[in-house]
Amino acid sequence: MGYFKGKTVLITGGGRAVLSDGRAGSIGYGIATAYAKEGANIVITGRNVQKLQDAKEELERLYGVKVLPVQGDIAAGSDNAATAKAVVEQAVAEFGGIDVLINNAQASASGVTLADHTTEQFDLAVYSGLYAAFYYMQACYPYLAKARGSVINFASGAGLFGNYGQCAYAAAKEGIRGLTRVAATEWSKDGINVNVVCPLAWTAQLENFQKAYPDAFEKNVHTPPMGFFGDPEEHIGRVCVQLAHPDFKYMTGETVTLEGGLGMRP
Repeated sequence: MGYFKGKTVLITGGGRAVLSDGRAGSIGYGIATAYAKEGANIVITGRNVQKLQDAKEELERLYGVKVLPVQGDIAAGSDNAATAKAVVEQAVAEFGGIDVLINNAQASASGVTLADHTTEQFDLAVYSGLYAAFYYMQACYPYLAKARGSVINFASGAGLFGNYGQCAYAAAKEGIRGLTRVAATEWSKDGINVNVVCPLAWTAQLENFQKAYPDAFEKNVHTPPMGFFGDPEEHIGRVCVQLAHPDFKYMTGETVTLEGGLGMRP
């Protein structure tokens, strides 16, 4: 362990969320945990300052790594390029560079049908997910090129399979898949590895979705073939660590689908 010691990982949507049973329940925090176990410097950004601070305190206490929490919100009507640039500049000032960018942040109004979706709800998904990935990739590019680093973006089965009640979410995630493939083509000359992960893990967000929209949950969320939902750190976080490892450089441009711990490359 410890391959990423001295390297810096920037994770959007990296705040800590908790399930009703008290366990950690967010993919971003699971990813941060996996990299912390490898000794990486962690930069986490998101909208909720308290969740970022909670993640910082626990990661530093448990794993002895340095964590920089930076509040940032990519949203309609904001100077989003400036927001992403400011986060990246703080990361570079603190740690000297960026080796891995993980675009995990995403908000949406899941459970609302296409006919009932508002422009504001559509903007929420597209800005928090697709635009966030775009702006952070642009801001990180010079540092990733210098480090010959990695980008890991997050899409979803909602886009792959057209899930009921998730039109804006699915559109944002499919946009991220397309953006990822173009980046893999254009940035391969710089030695930057770019991939997209489509995860299915049991998170606080999924738990809340089940409570708020039981009908949509029943139609769209099914127990994976392995018989259980993935764990944010053990299954999703560890895959992100592997994708940024030099041994996986040949995988650039791939889509990795994770269902209950089962990894597939469609």
